This record gives sequence, structure tokens and C-alpha cells, in this order.
Amino acid sequence: MADQPPADVTRPESSGSAPTPPVEKPQPVAVQITSTPLPRKAKQDRAPEEDPGIWRMNRRNLLAVTGWLGFLTFIVASTIGALRFMFPRVLFEPPTKFKAGFPQDYVVGEVSDKYKDEHRVWIVRDNIGFYSLIAICTHLGCTPRWLPTDNKFKCPCHGSGYYKSGVNFEGPAPRPLERAFIGLTDEGEIQVDTSITFRYELGQWGKPGSFLSYAG
Repeated sequence: MADQPPADVTRPESSGSAPTPPVEKPQPVAVQITSTPLPRKAKQDRAPEEDPGIWRMNRRNLLAVTGWLGFLTFIVASTIGALRFMFPRVLFEPPTKFKAGFPQDYVVGEVSDKYKDEHRVWIVRDNIGFYSLIAICTHLGCTPRWLPTDNKFKCPCHGSGYYKSGVNFEGPAPRPLERAFIGLTDEGEIQVDTSITFRYELGQWGKPGSFLSYAG
């Protein structure tokens, strides 16, 4: 008896076409997503001026330096002040009393400015004697100039004018020039003392010492 084909064998269809293989459904693939970390930026060092720690140090240092400078300034100022008390400041001014030569050294009608720079006085000789005018303008204290061609004293500051006698006649000067004491020493020399003054408007030009009579 011939062998029978197994029962589970699929017979071809009667049409005689080749069998169709079964279609397998695609299986889902599990995709594993891995996160790749981004590269970190290199840490940058802060600039010294942006570092709060360094800033605090600088501020403390500044305060410390300022404190020391103030202390040293105080010490120096105190030392200078103490030295000034130990060595008082002295103004070396010319003496108020000085000798101005002999009467015969002067010409009648002459205004001598020999002692104007050092003692700020003019010595004037007229027909009967001598008088000494203080070379200080009575307006604001400038030094007038003697103008021989105009026969007057003229202040360059504000234009005050004075006669040879010292009496004011133009400009803002409120009063005449002052006279200084003038006399003779025991040796016969002219002596002037600018610490003793005489004012015309007070009637003092006639007092002893305001004029030196000389007949020689």
C-alpha cells in the first residue's frame, strides 16, 4: 500500500499556483534615546575688578592707607606748629629812625627820593628849612612818584596829585600826605623818625618836629 502524505501538509490549490508564504508582521523596535551632555564651557577667571573678594580687599587697603596718611599729616602739621612756636617768625623791617646826611648835602628846592625805597620818605628842602613827607598815598596806600617837570607828586594807582608841600589837589586822595619827624643829631646830621607823624588836617604841621628850620 502506498504511503499517504501527512495530513498537515498543505496541498496546492487545484489551480496549480505556487503556495504564498505567510507574511510576517514587523515587530516594533525599541529605540533607546540616550542624551549626550553638552560640553561645558571652560570656567573663566573673573577680572580682579569684578571679583567681590578682591574688591573688598582693595577697599580695606584704601581705608587703611587713608587712615595712615591722615595720621602722618597730623603728626607733620603738629611738628611744624611746634617749631613755629619755638622759632617765632620775625619780620625784619628797617628801623623807623635813621640818619639822612648833613643839611649841606641838599639843594634848596630839591625833593630827595634817596630814602624812598628803604624808608618810604622824601626829604624836601625849601628856603627856610627841611620837612620829610611819608611816601604813602592817603587814598589806598600806594607809593606816589615825584614829577620834577610838573612840580608835584602823582600817585600811579588812581591819579591822586599832591603839591610839593604834600597838600592834595587832585584825584581821590581824601587828605594831604603825612609828615615824619625831622630834626638834627648832636653831630649835626639830619635825623628822621617815621614812627612819629604829623597830619595837616589836624593842624599838626606847625608842631615841633614837623619842620626843621635851617638858615645855613
